[in-house]
Amino acid sequence: MKNGRRFGRPPDPYQPPHTPTGKVNVTDPDSRNLKTTRGYMQSYNVQAAVNERQIVVAAEINIDSPDFGHLGPMAGAAERELQAAGVTEKPQVIVADAGYWHQAQMESIVSRGTQVLIPPDADKRRAPRPGWDRGYYAFMRRVLATELGSAIYRKRQGTVEPVFAHTKFNRRIDRFQRRGRSACRSEWRLITATHNLLKLHSHRLALATV
Repeated sequence: MKNGRRFGRPPDPYQPPHTPTGKVNVTDPDSRNLKTTRGYMQSYNVQAAVNERQIVVAAEINIDSPDFGHLGPMAGAAERELQAAGVTEKPQVIVADAGYWHQAQMESIVSRGTQVLIPPDADKRRAPRPGWDRGYYAFMRRVLATELGSAIYRKRQGTVEPVFAHTKFNRRIDRFQRRGRSACRSEWRLITATHNLLKLHSHRLALATV
């Protein structure tokens, strides 16, 4: 090149436009337009780690439509919350739906002594995804096809799903009242904390009537 540079002259410095392009939510700029079962909504994706008694152990929010990539962070959050509460025993098994499949994160959790059961295929699929028919995918299908693996994974439907159903339909909490990611995270954690208190109250009432 004439100027002695192998790839020509350096690019011009970036000049931002006088008026930003695109759209910004002036009410809550932290939220995103996420894809839901009811179409696209300006919202957050709430996450919860629940034990076998429907007690929420960890609660977080993010701005991603899919759950992919959040298995590891939620498992880590649950471990930190249990440690802070003085629980030294680690979770024995983590179950989640197919949307949480992330092999690297699953292997990391298993290396810490906790087994993971996640189907590689969603319920709506009639056949495995192309290329997902061997290795870790085939191994997980074999595990879930066993009597023990199937029995453990079936518990997911009766543990975490009722927590969201109870919150949205029985308690009618389906919208955040605050704005901003930090504020909405605090609100979601308050919602799950009151859920746990209601579970404890119901348990105490049940014991009192025995």
